[in-house]
Amino acid sequence: MPDTTPAPATAAAAPAPRAKTLPDAQTVTQVRHWTDSLFSFRCTRPQSLRFRSGEFVMLGLMGDNGKPLLRAYSIASPSWDDELEFYSIKVQDGPLTSKLQHIGVGDEIILRPKPVGTLVHDALLPGKRLWLLATGTGFAPFASLTRDPETYEKYESVVVMHTCRDAADLEYGRQLIAALREDPLIGEMVEGKLQYYPTTTREETPFMGRITDNLASGKVFEDLGLAGPLTSEADRVMVCGSLGFNLDIKALMEGWGLREGANSDPAEFVVEKAFVGE
Repeated sequence: MPDTTPAPATAAAAPAPRAKTLPDAQTVTQVRHWTDSLFSFRCTRPQSLRFRSGEFVMLGLMGDNGKPLLRAYSIASPSWDDELEFYSIKVQDGPLTSKLQHIGVGDEIILRPKPVGTLVHDALLPGKRLWLLATGTGFAPFASLTRDPETYEKYESVVVMHTCRDAADLEYGRQLIAALREDPLIGEMVEGKLQYYPTTTREETPFMGRITDNLASGKVFEDLGLAGPLTSEADRVMVCGSLGFNLDIKALMEGWGLREGANSDPAEFVVEKAFVGE
């Protein structure tokens, strides 16, 4: 199945393999800067790496002290992809992202091939409607899950809610969702099942407001023509964002009678607690 990630207009070709100098090294094959504070990149995939769409790994660079500087990053590419994709913020004084944002094609990164995480299908009980709720770069695991055929095989409908401050911050997700609909292989599965609800909290756009507010007020149900609120019988939810967002969503879900699940104890909603927010 071909990669559905929109490539930059002038994507550089991957260089010939060279001797690796970092521990657990992988080679960067593509970098795209979306805004002054957001970028995505792709790298080679270890032959031994097996992961479930939605999981994360530890990756990074060597620190100034000569020791690996690693952070948890959700894998944005689906489990069938030959390469790995990641989506990151840029923090100018961040220990890792201040360096990571300057990587280029052919550079090495450290990637520990031990995927873990709770945003996986196995952590949810069977249901009819899947909600993927993200703020900022919390969209990354859903970039993986929305490109996985299993997502559409398991659910009758999938709703992606993604909120950022400004419209430009939504562009990575917007282009990815658009590419899904047009993909000759997965597009047929997506058609009629996937609904995308991007909102902003600062810049004026067609849809505004925080995810929690749009769910609690019922606005998202009205805008998309969906039945609401969520129920424990039909709805399953995955959540990835800031700590405050995760806690607010958890309270809302529990108020509607949904229980938090885990790999060892599947239930109606799951929250990823290992989120890159350097």
